[in-house]
Amino acid sequence: MNKLKKTLIAACSLVLVSVGGTAIADSSNFAGPYVGLTASGVGVAVSGTSNSGVDDTEGSTDNVQAGKVSAIAGAEAGYALPLSDSLLLDVGVAYYSGETKINHENSDDGDVARTVAFKVDDLVTAYIAPTLVLSDTSSLYVKVGISEADIGVEGDISTPGNLSGTTWGIGTRTQLDSGLFIRTEAGYTDYNGISAHGTGTSIATTTSYGAEPTIAYGLVSMGFRF
Repeated sequence: MNKLKKTLIAACSLVLVSVGGTAIADSSNFAGPYVGLTASGVGVAVSGTSNSGVDDTEGSTDNVQAGKVSAIAGAEAGYALPLSDSLLLDVGVAYYSGETKINHENSDDGDVARTVAFKVDDLVTAYIAPTLVLSDTSSLYVKVGISEADIGVEGDISTPGNLSGTTWGIGTRTQLDSGLFIRTEAGYTDYNGISAHGTGTSIATTTSYGAEPTIAYGLVSMGFRF
């Protein structure tokens, strides 16, 4: 993920540097409010641990499995503000409806299996995207956003607070004269850590669980500029 982040930052710098060059096209072709529908493929990478005792010396490490959602649907709305003939600032919000699970499986004294899961769904991202106009119909942008997601649990554990994190992305937008556009994008979101503990019914309150999810995505969006 560090390599991807460096690539995205470099792309952002390239877009900003390119603004100083000669104007290539009229940014007004892309300016204004828009709405869109999105199809996205998502993969989740997770590192996680559990501690079954009162201190770290009595703990054990879970087998943590990253859930995957092959495709989720969403919607977006925003406004592209022209800053020059070749540059826009796109500001918007995107919502994705889908669910993925992060499973923890461990044993209690090598005898009774304890399985719990964190469920991640309803992802929302508010973003800004500096956009470089390449021609009358195409543009390139980089995106940075603040993302949140709902967290639910399965098993005898407490429910942690919702996820929050930072999203980085890079993409293209093709704009047609009719107002229709097609957007393609790839990126990732680093979320804050998840932590929970047993509630005492079947899992002791001294048992704790944690996970640090990172979501990588690719999406295609079709929408309309007003």
